[in-house]
Amino acid sequence: MTTSLFFVQLINGLQYGLLLFLIASGLTLVFGVMGILNLAHGSMYMVGAYLAWYFVQQTGSFTLSAIISAVIALAIGIVVERLLIQRLYRRNHLDQVLLTIGMIFVFNALQSILWGDDPLGVQVPEAMSAAIPLTDVVEYPVYRIFVALVCVAIAAVMYFMINRTRLGMLIRAGESNREMVECLGIDISRLYTIVFAIGVMLATVAGVIAAPMSSIVPGMGEHVLIACFVVVVIGGMGSIKGAFIGALLVGLVDTFASVLMPQLSSMMIYILMAFILLIKPQGLFSS
Repeated sequence: MTTSLFFVQLINGLQYGLLLFLIASGLTLVFGVMGILNLAHGSMYMVGAYLAWYFVQQTGSFTLSAIISAVIALAIGIVVERLLIQRLYRRNHLDQVLLTIGMIFVFNALQSILWGDDPLGVQVPEAMSAAIPLTDVVEYPVYRIFVALVCVAIAAVMYFMINRTRLGMLIRAGESNREMVECLGIDISRLYTIVFAIGVMLATVAGVIAAPMSSIVPGMGEHVLIACFVVVVIGGMGSIKGAFIGALLVGLVDTFASVLMPQLSSMMIYILMAFILLIKPQGLFSS
């Protein structure tokens, strides 16, 4: 592997890892605070990609499309939590799995009805369609750098929110002891609605910004969900910091394995997960 190819794959791995973090952070936030194992989380990534395509067609603006999609995601998160997820808080994980698997089928059916089953694509915004030269013969797309910066910015906002704001204090308290928070007069039901809606929005925004980089196809959420569960397990269930480190590890291992060991690339992230669990059974940063 040449030096230029190494650096390109390094950047690709970091960018992919940051995108995985954006999705996995919502998954681990919902599980860590609410104790909900949401298998339909990947479906919101798919919904985000389709919403991006639809609103770009309608408005001609990727930025406006992203804003509208994020608002819709918040509304979907609130409705789903109030109507369905709220019934699962005092039930076991099997009930959660059954309900959220059913939600996957519902979202897939709605996607097929609304947008059909043909592959779709979103054009890279014209302002970010250029490429930055890394060497005399290698260039790197500006849009991919933009995606990485957006993910880093959102990670920084999440860190600030969870560690420096009153909402973050309530989220951490609700994660530690729900009953005590309720006894202090905090509306835990409302808090859980906010947390779930944020988790849904993170997955949807990830789908929106990933849409110009890949084909939009039915069932795309299930594939990314598997990778996100690997990230969450590696990082430690419920740990945002663990999700960040785990996502970068998975992104780098998957990217380099695809180049160096293409025959084994599909299993390398699972080998990584098994290796880490042998050393730390609870994950790198269990909450």
